[in-house]
Amino acid sequence: MTDTRDRPPHRSAALLSIGDELVLGQTLDTNTAWLADRLFTLGVTTHEHTTVDDDARRIAQAIERLGDEADLIIITGGLGPTEDDLTREALGRVLAGSPDSEPVAFETDPAMLEALKKWFAHRPAGMPERNTVQATHPAGSVCLPNPNGTAPGLHAWIERLGFDVFCLPGPPHEMKPMVEAEIVPQLRIADGAVTRVRLLLTIGLGESAVADRIADLMDRERHGSGAVQCGTTASKGVVTVRMRVTAASEVEAATLLDECERDVTERLGGVIFDRRDPEQGDSIAIRDALPRAIIDLLRDRGETIGVVESCTGGLLGESITEIAGSSDVFVGGFLTYSNEMKTELVGVDPEIFDTDGAVSERCALAMAGGGLERTGAAHCLSITGIAGPGGGSDEKPVGTVFIGRASADGTGEARRFRFRGGRKAIREWSQRAALAMLRMKLVGIDMTLLAQVER
Repeated sequence: MTDTRDRPPHRSAALLSIGDELVLGQTLDTNTAWLADRLFTLGVTTHEHTTVDDDARRIAQAIERLGDEADLIIITGGLGPTEDDLTREALGRVLAGSPDSEPVAFETDPAMLEALKKWFAHRPAGMPERNTVQATHPAGSVCLPNPNGTAPGLHAWIERLGFDVFCLPGPPHEMKPMVEAEIVPQLRIADGAVTRVRLLLTIGLGESAVADRIADLMDRERHGSGAVQCGTTASKGVVTVRMRVTAASEVEAATLLDECERDVTERLGGVIFDRRDPEQGDSIAIRDALPRAIIDLLRDRGETIGVVESCTGGLLGESITEIAGSSDVFVGGFLTYSNEMKTELVGVDPEIFDTDGAVSERCALAMAGGGLERTGAAHCLSITGIAGPGGGSDEKPVGTVFIGRASADGTGEARRFRFRGGRKAIREWSQRAALAMLRMKLVGIDMTLLAQVER
């Protein structure tokens, strides 16, 4: 590797993904999310993700534009042996001085060529001639070994613009090991500054309502050491407050985040159900956070839960049992899609269907109560609704869902919701709203939930 200690530190990064299939939406790019997260844990903040089709000039233009703002560019894709793999040519144009230049001369790396021949040695026909291009690199760059595939990476320092560019193969099983082996050792991390993030997960309020309560903390003019910047993201009822700070040390960053967390918690109160520091390697998916929080609460209380589901078709029970250790609290449930099964399995009075309908407050309460009695759990949740696309009416349009809760302490309730979106979204919203209702019972708060109507 080249000695780069005299070059400026890597403070910011830009990620560039190459491929027609990405631009056209035929393949999902997962590399950039992984790369941005990995760089962040190392102290390098990513400012932009860009995707470009298989065109050498446009790739070169993107490299130069991104290099104006970033100290580090990582490119994935376009290093194969075919005519539409143009990352090498684009890098050659940048090294030549302009996206419109002819690329610099290409050189063959003997070690890479030998590695390629060994890769294909088990094949009777040996290495195809077209693959020899993968052992070449533009003058002024070096090849990076790829023990998991046929596409070596590339690295170049663009002297005239002052940034490093690394080109890596697109397949994640090749790209990720190369990041660890070839990029991480060459990162130049600035001394005296760390950037850290903390996430606070909420349920029950919409994103606008959360943002209104922390509006001053979200002011984008807040900057500099000691200023914690807040932002929000929403996903099917869960609103995440993201706090980010740059400080002189880990201790200072943690102190500042703790102070901001106390401020946010005072403003949002009981709607916060989870916190995490992603730079500490927390890999729990956000979608698992609410079921996990419910399981922890029930376990701490020594209580159990059962479910009775109609329109969600088992999604609520699945979200709970997907979490390791759920058997400590989940006793089981009933899938009662038809009216007959609602009566046969959990004892819903058929008269309810004639007077109120299966999608009603009375039915949800009867389902929850019957499930509580038959499972012997401390709590039972029920869901009945119209997930669509058909089946709605003026009185009960698609997205109308009733969620019931019955508890062994004699309390119970049913709430009506009107969820928007397609069938999948309505079912997911219903599952999370049911868990939110149980959480409110467990932590002793009461509020109108997002998308709840006619309370």
